[in-house]
Amino acid sequence: MATPASPPMSMPSPDLRPSRGTADERRAAFREGVRDYLPMLPALIAWGLVTGVALVQSGLTLAQAIGFSVTAFAASAQLATLPLIVGGVPLTVIVLTALMMNLRFVIYSAALKGSLQHVPFGRRMWYGYLTGDMGVVLYLKRMQRDPGWAARDAYFHGVATVNFAVWHVSSLAGIFAAAWIPRDWGLEFAGTVALIALLVPLCTRLPGAVATAIAATIGWATLHWPARLGLVVAIVAGIAAAVLVDRWRERRAAGPRR
Repeated sequence: MATPASPPMSMPSPDLRPSRGTADERRAAFREGVRDYLPMLPALIAWGLVTGVALVQSGLTLAQAIGFSVTAFAASAQLATLPLIVGGVPLTVIVLTALMMNLRFVIYSAALKGSLQHVPFGRRMWYGYLTGDMGVVLYLKRMQRDPGWAARDAYFHGVATVNFAVWHVSSLAGIFAAAWIPRDWGLEFAGTVALIALLVPLCTRLPGAVATAIAATIGWATLHWPARLGLVVAIVAGIAAAVLVDRWRERRAAGPRR
């Protein structure tokens, strides 16, 4: 699932050991990832239902809604491009809009690269497809506690698998139940609350707090920009601010060079 979220925090450079842990360690890490994601399920289910309902109530046929939901695994991109699709906007505009909405995943990939580059290429591609906002934040928070964890990719797989499975089930449920779910239920608010719950712990460290403040300020100031370009600017500015603050702290901790 792709929903607007806070910038991922930087973390220490992991010890990229060739070992990926024993079979028991990997199973335990996978289960830990599943358990850590469980508190996020109400919000994830709400987002899936909202998106599924929106697909049908916008005028798409049942087959079109199911196909869109399964192939475009990104709620923000789906909701942003849906009115463009229904309105008959040119394909290039639709594609560019989806790319802008998902630009943050480039940042996520950069944040995940250091700790997951030891994973085989094919599995990394699969992880890339499974990547979601909440899962990235949970994974990076877990890696801060143990950067050299050998079974870290199994933990990421557990988090991402829950996100993938529950999202598609709830989205399809929203599609099939669209006629019975009123629009005034405000299900999207549950997703916003969950993202805030993830954001607050990240603000306990200076880079996260600075990134959040700058991204929120720019996002508010550019709220009326066309095609939601302000969201892209806010994300990039927030990430850049977090990186600069983190590097400043590292230089300060290292002390003056001799």
